[in-house]
This record gives sequence, structure tokens and C-alpha cells, in this order.
Amino acid sequence: VCVIALCVTKVELTVSCNNLLDKDIGSKSDPLCVLLMNSSENQWYEVGRTEKVQNCLCPKFSKKFIIDYYFEIVQKLKFGIYDIDNKTIDLSDDDFLGELECTLGQVVSSRKLTRPLVLKNKSPAGKGTITISAEEIKDNRVVNFEVEARKLDNKDFFGKSDPYLEFYKQTETGWQLAHRTEVVKNNLNPTWRPFRIPLQSLCGGEMDKPIKVECYDYDSDGSHDLIGIFETTMTRLQEASRSSPAEFECINSKKKQKKKGYKNSGVVSVKVVKEYTFLDYIMGGCQINFTVAIDFTGSNGDPRSPQSLHYISPQGVNEYLTAIWSVGNVIQDYDSDKMFPAFGFGAQIPPSWQVSHEFPLNFNPSNPFCAGIEGVVEAYRVCLPQVKLYGPTNFSPIINHVASFANQALQQTTASQYYVLLIITDGVITDMDQTRSAIVNASRLPMSIIIVGVGGADFSAMEFLDGDDGSLRSLTGEPAMRDIVQFVPFRQFQNVSNAQYVIVAYVCIYLFSGAHPGSCPKCIGRVTSASGLLLQFTQTEASKRSQSFIGVPHICPLNPTPL
Repeated sequence: VCVIALCVTKVELTVSCNNLLDKDIGSKSDPLCVLLMNSSENQWYEVGRTEKVQNCLCPKFSKKFIIDYYFEIVQKLKFGIYDIDNKTIDLSDDDFLGELECTLGQVVSSRKLTRPLVLKNKSPAGKGTITISAEEIKDNRVVNFEVEARKLDNKDFFGKSDPYLEFYKQTETGWQLAHRTEVVKNNLNPTWRPFRIPLQSLCGGEMDKPIKVECYDYDSDGSHDLIGIFETTMTRLQEASRSSPAEFECINSKKKQKKKGYKNSGVVSVKVVKEYTFLDYIMGGCQINFTVAIDFTGSNGDPRSPQSLHYISPQGVNEYLTAIWSVGNVIQDYDSDKMFPAFGFGAQIPPSWQVSHEFPLNFNPSNPFCAGIEGVVEAYRVCLPQVKLYGPTNFSPIINHVASFANQALQQTTASQYYVLLIITDGVITDMDQTRSAIVNASRLPMSIIIVGVGGADFSAMEFLDGDDGSLRSLTGEPAMRDIVQFVPFRQFQNVSNAQYVIVAYVCIYLFSGAHPGSCPKCIGRVTSASGLLLQFTQTEASKRSQSFIGVPHICPLNPTPL
């Protein structure tokens, strides 16, 4: 038997362009780069997109492309540049500025590949060129920054400067853009939203390699004014952050040469924030409290019928049971007593046969706990033939029930309790307004919700509750403090190994990152969105943000609308 081992490594691609075609009247093009890869079936599929850079014919894109590089395989790439003038995802209605077809091998071997852009008919796209830099990812560490500034120079005649920062990595061929912050409008003492940069992108993992930071005043026409520059290293940043933020004077060399007594153009304060792992919290004493809620509404179908989602096959399984096992097996290792409360909702229950939306599966309200996941499974099997599936599908009662216990955890002196509610359901929510309010209220508590959708119904309401775009609000307009809901369509992932379900569980549990392990739970102020970690599980839209923070609206220089 001959076994061929594929040699694979991850590479990071950085893109910039020069002399792009100008398709806008009265301004300049607003370019974006989309990367396509050719599949084994000779079909092009999209890998990802950079951000849009407004009013710029020579853009440096801060968004990187991460690709698996196989030495033995010819991997065809196509970089397309578009002038973006609307908010639609479809690029067919945007102006095409040119493209480059090449192989990943060409980029990797060149390390920095510069080629002319061509149009669809292969004619030159004016004088436009594209440059792709490739670097092997050898360091997977990520650094978290909190940055603010004070007394920045005012570059605007009317109002104040609109500052943003650009972080640059030193390479053999010069400085390469690693990260660009959002714009803080009309503010000489700005505080930027916390952000994360991979160490590979910032300094190649070399802690003493120089890092350059440039501060600009944003102008809508693309003629951004330099406020000042400073250089540092990760070693210095980390050493300073142990006691207090590192402070740097922003220096504008031209202004320094012209102005006598020039001191600086402002001071930038940088703090490196430790990112705690899930293990840190567990070792710090955090206990996971797992609750299961199962949908017993009539839309599931008669449990005696093989077409019913509650039908238990001759092999002893159904989608509900599989979902309980998949998520519960991950969670139970972090629950010290392994006693899990399990509830049903939407069924008529004996002896009164009134509809209940939070009845214990063991019919014992004073002690709804089941011994381990095996106990939950057994309670479900025993309960199923004793209830009448009915309706409606109300989520809010069980969410409020678990939230009441999470609220009690806030009174403790240490962040030792976290609550995870697993809701397994087949379809549309009846009490959407009440559920929205319940989730918004729970978003302030040490609690997360995993919703597993079984069957093939319309799950658009579940995806809305997921709130990865930050849009979830109560009926009164109150926004959720953080994203605590993760929706998983079961049928899409039912063949995925249990190991990958670890990600689904961690997605919600990891939201606890605002508090230090063992600290007071009221210290939670910074939160992590579920979307980023879920990408590792679903491998879907790479453009979703992996982190969201509470704060005032800011403006991004790449898309000047409030985030």
C-alpha cells in the first residue's frame, strides 16, 4: 500500500493595489478585493473578501486571507477588484476594476508578487497593478489591544479631527499594514474599540521586531491627514501593560522640522489585554450549570408515527436524543455534580392536561434534576408517552426560569457559576416578543443559550435570535448587552463528529471572557460574540466578526457609517 502524505501549511496573504481605474464621478473608486479559488471540479468559489477602502486608487487592505497551501497541488487563485457603491453582497452591480489569475505556488515562491490587473477580455485595466504578499503562519497567538489617545492635533477647520490608527509590520520589503482601527468622529481624545491582531500579522511572532503605528485624521475624499507616528515592540507593550498602559508620543516629522519648540502631536496609550482561555475559567473555579428544554409541541407529529421528530427508531434514537447526547456530553464534564434539570414545553401534562411551558421531564417540580446525560435521556423516554403534544411554542418561560438562577449567581463574590440552556425545537416561535425581551434581560447575566433546530422547518426566527449582527432588541427597543444565543440547524451538522460539537458548546460558554478567572462576576464589561468561534464549526461566512464590544458608535474608515 502506497500512502501519499500531503504537505500542508497555512499561509497569510496580504493584498494591495496601485493606480486603479477611477470609476466614480467627483470622487475616487471605493475598492474591495475578492479572492476566488478553483475547485477540483474546475469551478470558481469565493474564499473571502477584504474590507472596502473609500476614495482610494492605491489601497492597502488590512483584511488578510488565510489559505491552506498544499505543495503537491496546483491551487488556482483569482483576485478580483471591484468599486463598491452599494451595500449589496452581489458584485455584479459593482464596477469591475480588474483581476489577476495566478497559482498559490507562484505567490508563495515569490513571497511578494506584483502583476498588472486585466479586464474580463484580458486587456490591461489601465495602469492598475496588484501586489500579493505571502507568509507562512508559524505563530497562532493573538494579542488583544485597548487603545486611546489624548491631545491629538486638530487637522480640521470646522470641528475636530476624526482619528484612526494603522498598525504596521516590518518586512524584508518594507512596512506592511497589519490592522486599521475604526474612525472616532470629531474627537481629539479618542478611545477606540478593543481589537485583536494575530501576532503573525503584527510582528511574525518576533516579540522584539519593530511595530509602527500611524495616526491619521480621516477625510471622506480619501486625503487623510497624518497626525503622527511612533514605533514600539511587543516586548515593550507587554512589559508596560503589566503595570499600566504604555504611552507613546505621536511625532509628525514635518511639523517637528518647521515648528520650534515642537513636543508632539498627541499621546497614544496602548494596553495589551490578556485573553483568558476556557481552561483558565474552569481552573479558576467556574462551574457550568446545564439545563435542557425539549419541544413537545404538536408540530413535531405523533410520536408513534415514523414521520414524527419524536419517533424513537428501532435503534433507539431520534434527532432530539442525538442533540442531547452531542451537546450534553461536552458540557457534563464541567458540571461537578452532573445533575441536570430537564424540562419540556408545549405539551398537555397529567393529571389536569393543562398546557405547560416548563414542566420537569420527571414530573417532579421540587427536584427536576436528572443524573447525567443518561438520566436526561431516560427521563425523556419515560416522559414522551405520558404527555400530549400540543402548543404553542413558547420559549420565554424556560429562558426566564434559568435566568432567575443566573441572576442569583451575580450576588456571589466570585464568578463561579455559568448557566447554559440547551433548547431543542422543531420550528417557529409563538411568543417572539416575549422571547426577545427574555434574551435581552438574560444578556446581562452569566448565561448562554444554545438552540438546536431539528427537522426541516423554517428556522429564520432562530437565526434572528442568534443576533450575531448585533441587531437583537426587545420590543421596547432595548438592545442585548451581548450575543448569548447560538443557533445550530441539526440536520446540517448531524454527521459531524462529537468532537466538533465541543466548539458549539464553547461558543456560548466562552462569552464569559469579560471577567477574570475567579473574579467578581460584576466585572464583566467586555464580551466576545459567538460568531467567530462558530465559524470554526460551521465553516461558513468568513466575513462575520469574531468579537463585539459594548460602546458608542464609531465610524470605520473603510465604510463611514455607524457600526
